[in-house]
Amino acid sequence: MKELPNPTFALSPVAMPRGSLCPSHHAIHAASQLKPVAGKISVSWAKHQDEVRQAQRLRYQVFALEMGAKIPCNIAGHDIDLFDDFCEHLLVRDEASGGVIGTYRVLTPTQAKRVGSTYSDTEFDLTRLRTLRSRMVELGRSCVHADHRHGGVILALWGALAEFMGRNQLDTMIGCASIPMRHMGVPSGHAAASIWRQVSQTHLAPIEYRVTPRLALPVDQLDGSLDIEPPALIKGYLRLGAKVLGAPAWDPDFNSADLPMMMRIQDLPPRYLKHFSGRLDTFETGSNHRAG
Repeated sequence: MKELPNPTFALSPVAMPRGSLCPSHHAIHAASQLKPVAGKISVSWAKHQDEVRQAQRLRYQVFALEMGAKIPCNIAGHDIDLFDDFCEHLLVRDEASGGVIGTYRVLTPTQAKRVGSTYSDTEFDLTRLRTLRSRMVELGRSCVHADHRHGGVILALWGALAEFMGRNQLDTMIGCASIPMRHMGVPSGHAAASIWRQVSQTHLAPIEYRVTPRLALPVDQLDGSLDIEPPALIKGYLRLGAKVLGAPAWDPDFNSADLPMMMRIQDLPPRYLKHFSGRLDTFETGSNHRAG
């Protein structure tokens, strides 16, 4: 197998480039080994290029073939962009087949500096988040195979993310949560406008963290009165205490409305803090520090 140019294990501290830390035995055991979850799925971080390619093939299957996204094919059947080489890639596998059935990519503060921005920066003006950036990661390209969209896969991903945040002393996660232009059978962005109306009343971030879309979805020209539920992933984020940072952007390539979202460890509801407490233990020594 071809090794990645910058080995990803153990995951680097905030102040160091990816792969610059010589991994300890404990870190290798904790982070790079497959972790059984309920005997049926396992979660790990990609450490070879071919493992990243597996994630990119799943992303293509979900985003291009299912959702109709217009994805440039540098490699046929793969979703690849310039941020991939700077990200850590989290994988969930079906233990029976060995196939990747769920994935996230994670862009750390150091790697965001190296590439020049986050993906979210290309869709939103994130100026008001500048004081958070030194402890802020971006989550992106999350997807789960159509045959495995149950709570276990998402919980496995979130558990590994919690461990990552704690081990690297990070406290803020941002990302773009997508709403397909045709959601729950409702076309033309009306669903996205309606979901924005709902969440803006209940989960809008404080003004000091608000962002603005670079290409805004014209919500004022759409029917935002529909009683429609957000996609499952967005509902999950909101249950975890996430905040919506502003109005949705329109992503024409993915034919989706993207909500800017932020989740901070300090905002996790008590029951989720308890659930993830073992994975967040290493975060406690830095939990009182603030960026900026």
